[in-house]
Amino acid sequence: MSRPLPPAARRLLHRATGAVLVLWGAASLAFLVLHLAPGDPVTTLLGASATDSTALRAEIRREYRLDDPASVQYAAFLARLATGELGDSYQQRQPVSVIIGEQLGHTAELALGALVLLVAGALLTATLTAGRGRRVRGLASGAELIAVSTPAFWLGIVLLTVFSFRLNVFPVAGAGDWRSLVLPVVTLAVPFGSLLAQVLREGMESALHQPFALTARSRGLRPAALRLRHALRHAAVPAVTLSGWLAGGLLSGTVLVETVFARPGLGRVTLDAVSGRDIPVVVGLVLLSAAVYLVVNALADLICLWADPRLRSPG
Repeated sequence: MSRPLPPAARRLLHRATGAVLVLWGAASLAFLVLHLAPGDPVTTLLGASATDSTALRAEIRREYRLDDPASVQYAAFLARLATGELGDSYQQRQPVSVIIGEQLGHTAELALGALVLLVAGALLTATLTAGRGRRVRGLASGAELIAVSTPAFWLGIVLLTVFSFRLNVFPVAGAGDWRSLVLPVVTLAVPFGSLLAQVLREGMESALHQPFALTARSRGLRPAALRLRHALRHAAVPAVTLSGWLAGGLLSGTVLVETVFARPGLGRVTLDAVSGRDIPVVVGLVLLSAAVYLVVNALADLICLWADPRLRSPG
């Protein structure tokens, strides 16, 4: 009889299997949706060609195997993905990896800047308001509810109107120096940071009423130290579970924010690919989003294991 796998190996195998299934599901769903959507990818391939004809369309269909049955196209599609090949863009006639790589830096800059700001703001807000009076908590919760409910495009327009058009402090559009990044980062960070602050404060409020908090107070531990060293660590577990959703929200939010502020990045690439039925680019973007989701959730699991030793037990 073979020996059972140790807990760490079982967890790693489970994670790897789940990652493969998530990537397969994301790619399959994108393939299905785009093939069921109205429109003809041959029109995208032709572009503004003046020699559009039935014979030319038939030749393009044969070249890209668009006249094959959907099952055959799907099998060929999975086979290419298994070798790491994303194909070429129908619109730009370039490898999808090159198109995504050229714009990935702008989007990563925006998303990472927003992530740093929202985490810092949520930690500061939750730490300062947890355990305070009802009025302070009510004001903080009300402000956070308004921020979460505010549409990102409306917030971006307001910030542009005030700080760009009237005060002329920040540029209106583009991606130049750090000044062009401030308003998009704030627009993207405010709604997600407000939600994270609510979760952190609720977790800290619950932790401050636990027996260990009473013991710490009886030993003379200062309130600030109690919040930072004990309550915040207990509140981190439910907050970190939001990380997967936050990662997806930040990625989807960059599409809207980059459009409002006319920034280069994957947002414009996504809009152009979806509107033009550029299937290879859309699939590449979907796989990128799924991969980011998997990485963020893996890191979240590690943070939860560090924050809560009870989760380290085998099985």
